[in-house]
Amino acid sequence: MKRWYKQAAVAPLAGGFGVALDGKTLNTPMRAPVLAPTQALAQAIAGEWDAQGDTIAPAGMHLTRLAATALDRIGPDPSNAVAEIAGYAATDLLCHRAEGPDELARRQSQTWQPILDWAARRYGATLIAVQGVAPAAQPEAALAALRSAVAALDRFRLAGLHGVTVSSGSLVLGLALLEAHIDIERAWAAADLDEAWQRARWGDDPLAAKRRAGVEAELRAAARFLDLLRAR
Repeated sequence: MKRWYKQAAVAPLAGGFGVALDGKTLNTPMRAPVLAPTQALAQAIAGEWDAQGDTIAPAGMHLTRLAATALDRIGPDPSNAVAEIAGYAATDLLCHRAEGPDELARRQSQTWQPILDWAARRYGATLIAVQGVAPAAQPEAALAALRSAVAALDRFRLAGLHGVTVSSGSLVLGLALLEAHIDIERAWAAADLDEAWQRARWGDDPLAAKRRAGVEAELRAAARFLDLLRAR
């Protein structure tokens, strides 16, 4: 789509902060006003629109897309998003350790277990770590506690948490980022640990690198989205 506006700016709206393109309110695909709960998020969304060239490239406008997801898809009925996000706890990346080599398993334990231990303290949700990729029978009490934590979130935090969880394969990583227990660098290192190990030994290839770059971009954008929800 050709760029038709000259300037994007924050526009105060009832209940939050909107974005205006040449004075016209920016709407979601479902025609709802893009309404951010913090000025910082609205400014960042406006920045995405200001950064467009002669042609608008929606694929790179991660914050705009996350806000629209919160407003259009999650807001009307959060239950589906809650179920999808909470479902990752049953197969959380951090719970599945390599059967070998021993050095990889050691690195996984050193990197992942402290974050699992934090979740156990924070939510009363003790997940079991196992070897291999086969699903483990996680304690129902732990799964229920994590689901309750997810269900308590508003639509914007659900959208950001969904982005982190899906990109990383870990609900626990998503919650740790949401609560600012870890930063994005630590989160990405944890999410990329297995592939980084393989790259160090066997090298990389262009297709894998392209896929990884896309995953990292999504993860970093969702983490930034969550950060902007804490800002004022």
